[in-house]
Formats: sequence, structure tokens, C-alpha cells
Amino acid sequence: MARTSSSSPSKAPKEPGRLKQMYQVFQMTTRYDKRAIWYLLASFVLPLVAGIGLGVLLSGANVVGLILYIVAGLLGGILLFLIVLGRRAERAAYSQIAGQPGAVGAVLKSSLRRGWTASEMPITVSPKTQDAVYRAVGRGGVALIGEGPQSRTRPMLEDQRKVVARILPNVPINFVFVGPDEDSTALHKLPAKLNSFKSALRKNEVLAVSNRLNSLGKNGLPIPKGMDPMKARAPRPR
Repeated sequence: MARTSSSSPSKAPKEPGRLKQMYQVFQMTTRYDKRAIWYLLASFVLPLVAGIGLGVLLSGANVVGLILYIVAGLLGGILLFLIVLGRRAERAAYSQIAGQPGAVGAVLKSSLRRGWTASEMPITVSPKTQDAVYRAVGRGGVALIGEGPQSRTRPMLEDQRKVVARILPNVPINFVFVGPDEDSTALHKLPAKLNSFKSALRKNEVLAVSNRLNSLGKNGLPIPKGMDPMKARAPRPR
């Protein structure tokens, strides 16, 4: 009878536990965001202090009530700490890729809010400067996002605006600039900027507009027949 081999297959490296992962995120965040430690400290301490204060004021001699208020403040502090840590960690991560080609695509892929659809790949790129234009479609209409200095990306956005306006004359077209200019949108604020546009399309219209634009292809080839996005509603007066 053949003997089984004593050597066992190598095990996959064990992933770090949840607490260790949180600690690694905390280290990364505070390394690149020096003010994060103060925001995190305040997010934990303030709910805890509020819980203790309410317990002292409202519980009187009721020890159980005081303990419940303290526990509630502690849990509230932990929850707020995790929320703030997530926000600051995301901001710190984006600060590491800001200014690099493809940074806008990374944000569109990972942090785009509900109601918006976009591709992480740009619709046009300057081979000389690597400036790029991205396109997103949502309730606010079509957003053309320039990655690079405004002096170079604005003409690129204008060219794309003409293409979109020819196909979708009734759909709002918004410009967003992400670059080194002082009045450009910071990379981590891009999702919030898209959500700030006034709602103009319904959910089914967003899908129809997105499909029609995607059918254009990279070279602006003639679009196939299908649902006519020209029937999309123009912004209704309020």
C-alpha cells in the first residue's frame, strides 16, 4: 500500500483580522492626513462625553440609567469614529493618486454614488499631455470631466460637448474640471460635485442616455437605431 506524502500543500497566507485591518487603515490615514487624528479623537470623545453628561443630569441616583447612558455614548463614539475614519481614509488614499493619469477613473469606479453611471476609462486622451476627458451620466444629465489643467482640457470638453449636444439636444451637459487649477474640483470631492447638479432625468432616461452615448464608440461612429434619447425630457421649470 502506497504511503501518502507527509508534505502538505502550502496554505494561503491568512488575511489579517478585522481589528488589524482597521489599525492598518488608521496608520495609513494618519500617515498621509496629519489632521485626521484630531477629527478621529473628537468623533470618539464627544459622543462619550455627551453620554456621560446626559447620564449625570437625567439619571439622578439611578445607577443603571447612568450606565446605559455611558454605554450609549461609547457605542455612539465608536460608530462615529468608524464613519470619520472611512471618510478620512478615502480622502488620504485619493491624495496619493491626485494628479496622476487615470485618477479620475479610479474615483468613478470606486466612489460614484447611486444614480450615476460612468466608466473608469476616458472617452478621449491627449497623447501628448495625457490629459483626459471622462463622461458620467446621472439624474443631473451628462457630466464631462476634464483631468488636467483647464487651459488644456476645456477645448477637449467643448469638442465632446458638441458631440453629446448633437445626439442629446435636450439633456443638460455639465463641465467638471479636476486638476491643478485653484477653482478645480478636488479629487475626493468629485462624487459630491456630481450629486450637486440639479436633477433633470428620470431613472429610465438615465439608462437610455447612457446606452446611447456608449453606442457612439470611441471614435464617434454613427449610432445604431434604438430608443431615441431626444425624447428625454428637458429640465422641467419649477
